[in-house]
Amino acid sequence: MVSKPPVNDVGDEGLVIGPPKEYAAGLPAVAWSLRHAGRQMGVKRSLLTLVQVNQKQGFDCPGCAWPEPNHRSVAEFCENGAKAVAEEATVRRVGADFFAAHPVAELADKSDYWLGQQGRLTEPMYLAEGASHYAPISWEDAFGVVAEELTALDSPHRAAFYTSGRTSNEAAFVYQLFVRAFGTNNLPDCSNMCHESSGSALTQTLGVGKGSVSLEDLYQADLIFVVGQNPGTNHPRMLSALEKAKQAGASIVAVNPLPEAGLLRFKNPQKVSGILGSGTRLTDEFAQIRLNGDLALFRALNRLLLEAEDAAPGTVLDRAFINEYTHGFEEFAADVRTTPWADVLEATGLAREQIERIHRRVLDSPRIVVCWAMGLTQHKNSVPTIREVVNFLLLRGNVGRPGAGVCPVRGHSNVQGDRTMGIYEKPSAAFLDALEKEFGFAPPREHGHDVVDTIRAMRDGEVEVFVAVGGNFVSATPDTTATEAALRATRLTVQVSTKLNRSHAVTGRRALILPTLGRTEQDRFVTVEDSMSAVHMSRGKLPPASPHLRSEVAIVCGLAERVLGAPERGDQGRGDRVSVPWRDFARDYDLIRDRIERVIPGFTDFNRRVREPGGFVLPHGPRDARTFPTTTGKANFSRNDLAVLRVPAGRLILQTVRSHDQYNTTIYGLDDRYRGIKQGRRVVFVNPTDLAELGIADGALVDLVGEWSDGTERRAPSFKVVSYDTAAGCCAAYFPETNVLVPLDSTADESNTPTSKSIVIRLEPRSS
Repeated sequence: MVSKPPVNDVGDEGLVIGPPKEYAAGLPAVAWSLRHAGRQMGVKRSLLTLVQVNQKQGFDCPGCAWPEPNHRSVAEFCENGAKAVAEEATVRRVGADFFAAHPVAELADKSDYWLGQQGRLTEPMYLAEGASHYAPISWEDAFGVVAEELTALDSPHRAAFYTSGRTSNEAAFVYQLFVRAFGTNNLPDCSNMCHESSGSALTQTLGVGKGSVSLEDLYQADLIFVVGQNPGTNHPRMLSALEKAKQAGASIVAVNPLPEAGLLRFKNPQKVSGILGSGTRLTDEFAQIRLNGDLALFRALNRLLLEAEDAAPGTVLDRAFINEYTHGFEEFAADVRTTPWADVLEATGLAREQIERIHRRVLDSPRIVVCWAMGLTQHKNSVPTIREVVNFLLLRGNVGRPGAGVCPVRGHSNVQGDRTMGIYEKPSAAFLDALEKEFGFAPPREHGHDVVDTIRAMRDGEVEVFVAVGGNFVSATPDTTATEAALRATRLTVQVSTKLNRSHAVTGRRALILPTLGRTEQDRFVTVEDSMSAVHMSRGKLPPASPHLRSEVAIVCGLAERVLGAPERGDQGRGDRVSVPWRDFARDYDLIRDRIERVIPGFTDFNRRVREPGGFVLPHGPRDARTFPTTTGKANFSRNDLAVLRVPAGRLILQTVRSHDQYNTTIYGLDDRYRGIKQGRRVVFVNPTDLAELGIADGALVDLVGEWSDGTERRAPSFKVVSYDTAAGCCAAYFPETNVLVPLDSTADESNTPTSKSIVIRLEPRSS
């Protein structure tokens, strides 16, 4: 399979490659934030908007889910947060005249960057069957199109309902309620592609699929591991927390195939020392690990801890914690003691001396936090890898006490809240029981489709209608060719969106674009949950980009009423057995929160508590009381096989990454300032030693050719080679340009997450 580059992508012409930066943030980050905001919003609008970001009476940043501290600065946002706000609050507009001038076939040839730069969507648009252009449609007629297609299906399971992490708690709750009242659990969401492996592993081992730490825990930790993560670009406000932890005495070990500027040195732009001084060196030990070597590293550390306990009994492991709160220790320990050092060194690419040096840091650190992101979650063995991280923490009692715990760093700002609200294709029986008790209907019990299974079902003709609230499904998913063909095989695609993206140009036989309010815009307040389980208010201040926009809650409730009928009015829709006050919900979000309170544990007195400054933190058994709602009633040690990812000679392991001008699939610009890339995205970062062995010159033009065990090949053409300090045998390139290289069937065991961080490729030189 071949991915054709969009016609307007910047290639060799205009691409500038310079040295990577040795620090993150500082004065350049401030300048770039203001410059980008000014271009999109204008100076006055920028200043009025940015001072509201992440404030207790303002709106939650539409970027990452990193939590806000109790004491907040006037500028409680990062460079990429400013870019995210500017993209949404832009004064650029996309209306009917734009669609009249641009046929869908032309839009399909444009890059996500070009599409996103056109501006905010302003009115509902409809692509009729056989039409070449979108045309305006009224809201009522748009809802009628959806109702016509959904009610014509011979089974509710022939529709799928996707959700992005930017959706509010209120919108997510009514969305899953609508979908389950309609009769299916086909609720794929963006978690399926990022932290699903974390949720699977943590649920198995600790009983709760969320992180167990707070910001205060980071500040109290003795040692913090940052694994498979680039906070300088993806969660920049995390750098401030790491700086504070360092100042309190913590050590930091960074484990990553690429040296990331933010973890090398951080110049805090909110401090004079960060602007004028040299900044703070964050990382005390950089373990430049080979891709997919993380399980081997933590397994080796666990073996060393066991051996240290053997040498000095009662001084290393927390035997009291292990005996009272855990299950399976002896089986785990017997297995880990057999770990071959040769396999560890081959898998990690690290020297034994460095692993033992990290081990000594562990011995000197009673309180340890392990943070990770998609560098751990997107491998075939991601779930066992994260279970091994939990083993590491359990050995010394580093779960359920201050300064210690698991910290999966989530991406989109309410992706964790979506799952809490029931956006999940495999809901628990307890959740469905509570939903049935509250709303008086029997929700479906059979599991639905996740993202990968949804694509397969569309491909096979088993799903005919696809609805997405937020996101850019086409560019976020693996196997670009298969995904696009699957969507085009449907009868109807519906996108609830703020801005134009590629998913609007890859459609079913009919398509709808339903424009919605953004986080920055005036509406009743909504709530979100950050990656540390804090729930708080978010309320935009800007006038809506268009009088035709509706909130996500209003859109979902309007669709639900049209599709299911309104029994209180005597309507007999597909859901006439369901009595839900959709119109009341759309008028008063407090009514939704009242229902959330009665359905979902932890939301007692929701409406009152969320109005308190800073909101409240949801309960977490392992953190709060060392209670573990697992199948054993205890925290579970696990046995995890060490499999070394070996590749043929002349091949490399590729990981997909974001650029600094990017958040998820939203492309803010064509630069990756920290890595020295300007005006281009089709680059591949390769270790200079590997280039010499392959006989490929720095700056050469190559195709990336993915090779898979079934003998198939996938090709992403026209990438410029950049000699870079990656781990030996490994390389990196940006997504979504490289999504074509990830087969639909290459997924993590147990979580079904695409394996976007371990792609075996060869570099094939191009003649021009």
